[in-house]
Amino acid sequence: MHARFGPVRDCFHDLFANGRETGAGLTVWYDGQPVVDLIGGSRATAGADDGTGPAGGDPWRPDTLVNVYSVGKPVAALCLLMLVDREWVDLDAPATRYWPEFRTPATVRQMLSHTAGLPAFPVPRPATAIADWALLAGDLAAADPEWTPGSVAGEHAWTYGHLVGELVRRVDGRSVGRFLAEEIAGPWRLDLGFGLSEADQRRCADLRYGDPDWPTRALGEPGSLRARAMGNPAGGQDLAVLNSPLWRGAEMPAVNLHATASGLARLYSGLLAGGVLDGVRLFSPELVAEATRVEYDGPDLVLDRPVQWTLGMQREPDGSWGMGGLGGSSSWADPERGYTFAYVTAQLAEHDRVDELVEALHSVL
Repeated sequence: MHARFGPVRDCFHDLFANGRETGAGLTVWYDGQPVVDLIGGSRATAGADDGTGPAGGDPWRPDTLVNVYSVGKPVAALCLLMLVDREWVDLDAPATRYWPEFRTPATVRQMLSHTAGLPAFPVPRPATAIADWALLAGDLAAADPEWTPGSVAGEHAWTYGHLVGELVRRVDGRSVGRFLAEEIAGPWRLDLGFGLSEADQRRCADLRYGDPDWPTRALGEPGSLRARAMGNPAGGQDLAVLNSPLWRGAEMPAVNLHATASGLARLYSGLLAGGVLDGVRLFSPELVAEATRVEYDGPDLVLDRPVQWTLGMQREPDGSWGMGGLGGSSSWADPERGYTFAYVTAQLAEHDRVDELVEALHSVL
């Protein structure tokens, strides 16, 4: 690592020294090159069964995968956007053109920008439903929207991956996990995926709670739209589910991407370069521009704050685009400053760790 980025390394190490982090990876690319690539802590949790025990002795490795929650939403979106780029899918066509059973009068563009009106699965389902793609996609196809599509946004917290992923499956024939592996992750050499094999599951870090109250805070007020959007199917904040083969082997693309920081930073570097990485072009510059411009700017009914949504990402006032995930993982590109950033963590807590790392990074750019 170049000495210029020493403050970033020091900030990363401080997170472990003061007990705010127990297992994580951080990668930054600047001006088209990796300049920070750090790992620390442990993959496993020792002690308490509730995940609040101390980190165990199995060290975090460069190829350690971890669940990054909503950081995976743009990755799922890119699978569908690749089909848009190939002119197999029309952004402004009704979703029913490709998914005839789908009742909601939403366009593909509205699905991608969290304005389709289906932020929550309509039928309460147990954790075992995570592995039943047809059941959950069928629930969405039969659902009535909670608002007129296109009129307002609400993060499609658990549903997003099934909405865009079912369109991928209907048009291409492959699941979104297989499509990602064969069309994006393979050609760009990205260590990330949906629906992990048994071998890849053995590389996963166990998620753990930053404090025992984290699941309650994550879901919000009982009965709220946020709670409905993030609590069904059951188990999405339960360590017994999250660290199980059921979760790791299923495709829940809105929330269960498993990734390394280096894989995510590489992905955003390819996008920042206009769709080409190491000489391999996967997306046209026009598609990248379309995917990263603001589609919706206003209140988000699930997040309960103003949001700028692109076709799959959040855009910030400084022009950066990407996505943070529940629990603290985050990845994005900053075109103005010329960098991409990825932080992945097993310690489920708030995003203040990322805020401090970014402050250190910006101080040296």
